[in-house]
Amino acid sequence: MNKHREIAEFNLIKHYFSALTPARRDVQLGIGDDAALLKVPHDRVLAVSIDTLVSGVHFYSDVSPESLGHKALAVNLSDLAAMGAQPAWVTLALTLPEIDEPWVSAFCRGFAKLATDYGVQLVGGDTTLGPLSITVQVHGFVPSGEGLRRSGAQVGDDIYVTGCLGDAALALHHIESGGAVDVLDIAYLKRRLERPEPRVEVGLALRQMATSAIDISDGLLADLTHILQSSGVGACLELEKLPLSRSVADSLRKEDDWTRVVAGGDDYELCFTLPEVDRIQIGELANRLGLPITRIGYIEEKAGLRCFKRDGTLWVPERSGYQHFAS
Repeated sequence: MNKHREIAEFNLIKHYFSALTPARRDVQLGIGDDAALLKVPHDRVLAVSIDTLVSGVHFYSDVSPESLGHKALAVNLSDLAAMGAQPAWVTLALTLPEIDEPWVSAFCRGFAKLATDYGVQLVGGDTTLGPLSITVQVHGFVPSGEGLRRSGAQVGDDIYVTGCLGDAALALHHIESGGAVDVLDIAYLKRRLERPEPRVEVGLALRQMATSAIDISDGLLADLTHILQSSGVGACLELEKLPLSRSVADSLRKEDDWTRVVAGGDDYELCFTLPEVDRIQIGELANRLGLPITRIGYIEEKAGLRCFKRDGTLWVPERSGYQHFAS
């Protein structure tokens, strides 16, 4: 490595990342050594997840770096939420085409704000010269035996989702069309695309309630199918019950195509299953959090996933969700 570049990298770490997030008592040694020393509570298991965001694949190069810092952490916290895990630590590997301090400063603001909101400490990582990409690994705690999984859905369970679906996909469609697609509230849609809110509080509340859970990153149909396959069951969805924002509902009236809503991806909401007897309890949770939690279908024995319109006709999607290596 060029000596000047090495000094620049160390200065970057010292200036921007060493004290980026609040300190936690369970971190015995954080940034500054060859590895972090972390203490897991004796009555908890450790949940770990990792995601990479690549410029041109997961985001456009002109996206706000502050929003990108938020999203890089948010998509990982969403995975912890789907496991019912309490976020604790995070590592960050940042590959940069050059050292652009204003860009790094803005990225750190977005990252640090969300980390502070959820009590997460940055405990290590790496900075590298190369095409812009961001790899984040998160760690969280779950009481032993209470972690949510994809494999527990039972015949007769209700299927729920948090928030609204299709907002991020519609925002991306608007951007890629050069603004040719009319939307009612592009500012709201772009926030949903660039600054998703991980549903950590919901995941924690579902620990002893949900029979299965997953976060919706690749599209509702694709991710719900993971639950069905892992649980050995099938499901019916009622499309008219899907929670939609005004913009998505307006777009759907114009195009009458549910594909973007159920297969667009980037929702970062939770999809989960619950026994029917818990309907009142989940309604109380939604009221307490001020967050829509909507029952959209049910689990049945027959394998596969079937989507029905209001009039009872079967709707067959052309695709189920985003796939990285699809042709």
